[in-house]
Amino acid sequence: MTLALVTGTSSGIGLHTAIGLAARGIRVIATVRDNGRADALRSAASEAGVELDIRALDVTDAEAARALVEAVGPIDILVNNAGRGAVGTLEQMSDADLQEQLETNYLSVARLTRLVLPGMRERGSGRIVTVTSVGGAVGQPFSDAYCAAKFAVEGLMQSLAPVVAPFGIDVSIVEPAAVASSFVESVHRAAPGPYAALQQAYLDRAAASFASAQAADDAADTVVEAATTDDPRFRWQTSEAAVRFASLSLGDLTGSRVLGVTSGWLRRD
Repeated sequence: MTLALVTGTSSGIGLHTAIGLAARGIRVIATVRDNGRADALRSAASEAGVELDIRALDVTDAEAARALVEAVGPIDILVNNAGRGAVGTLEQMSDADLQEQLETNYLSVARLTRLVLPGMRERGSGRIVTVTSVGGAVGQPFSDAYCAAKFAVEGLMQSLAPVVAPFGIDVSIVEPAAVASSFVESVHRAAPGPYAALQQAYLDRAAASFASAQAADDAADTVVEAATTDDPRFRWQTSEAAVRFASLSLGDLTGSRVLGVTSGWLRRD
């Protein structure tokens, strides 16, 4: 039976991805940072009539990640979904804030991916799907550290993809835009200081965006498709809004288009 490891499954995209993969007959190891926060996942699995192997994993704990991969056996599909946001511009962010974003959104993904690669390479098959963000394609005000980490992980995966492809391993990234989930509740917010008016304008714009956010189960459908399709590709967006937003940067060779749009977010007309 195909075995998938999905991180960050206590809510949102990760929860629905784990359920969606299990519904396709895939054995799913669903990880949560704290087993005490797995009730929603257990309820969703029961309601969907699927079984999940729920394990505790803090993805930033390198030794715990290694032990888990060794314990569960050969992994056919890895879905790197766990992540955390941060609101603040560079002057507001400490080195610790920057490091936390790198640890959660970049280094933990790199470590876990590196752990599953040898087995996939030896078996001649595997699928690695990393949930990034449109913030991995378009830098956004007051998302400096978050976007930097997401840019980094997209660069990592895009560089890795052609190297592992000859060994039968497909690498993909999935870029959601605003998704209705508890993700925003875990966002670290720096003290605004001299940037208070600009930061509030950004937060007002973000609140309006999340008010019409894509449903998490709908976004997860794209992750499941990326993990199981017979026609894999590197880059996926989860909605038309994500397609439009990511294209701001992906087709902007001078950078002026992106800055023209994002600068407008900071005006309070």
